[in-house]
Amino acid sequence: MEPIASVRRASALPTGTSAAVLACVLLGVVPPAHASLLEGDALDTLANIVAWIAIIIVPLVLLAVFWWLHIMPEKIAEQRHHPQLQAIKVLCLLSLVFGGMLWPIAWIWAYTRPVLHQLAYGTDKLVQPHADDAVHLYAEDLAPEAATTPPPAPPPAAVADTDIAAMQKRIASLEMQLAAASAQAAGRRGPDGGSA
Repeated sequence: MEPIASVRRASALPTGTSAAVLACVLLGVVPPAHASLLEGDALDTLANIVAWIAIIIVPLVLLAVFWWLHIMPEKIAEQRHHPQLQAIKVLCLLSLVFGGMLWPIAWIWAYTRPVLHQLAYGTDKLVQPHADDAVHLYAEDLAPEAATTPPPAPPPAAVADTDIAAMQKRIASLEMQLAAASAQAAGRRGPDGGSA
């Protein structure tokens, strides 16, 4: 039985040594690595395309995203019918000039409820008029009930003489009724002005 034991001892290598031998064999077998799948002119063409995208398209996309972020408060104020919409638009444009430093103020302003506007005009929303109603914007805001009533009809060009005569008769009868009521009230008070 001795020969089997000697074979067992000879075939068992320490694990650290076997791992090192295996790593050396694999390093010798691995093919060299390539940085790109393309070679030669195809690699140069791809590099040119990536360069043009990085020089032209990426800055345009970043500029568009920057613009979009800075007009978001304006769009929010429009959706919420904010009465200070024009001021928020100006603040958004100023934020573009100052590199976005005013943008948080415009964002907060677009989401606030205009309490002082509500106290002054009775509403915290602004109804956007049509292009034809642009002249009447402030009249509708200040007096909404006046905007809903139709304008008075223009007076007729010539009033008939019979209408004038009927009005004069009515005025005369009202004056007589007023004089009679005054005389009756004076008679109740007595001749000296006191009550009888």
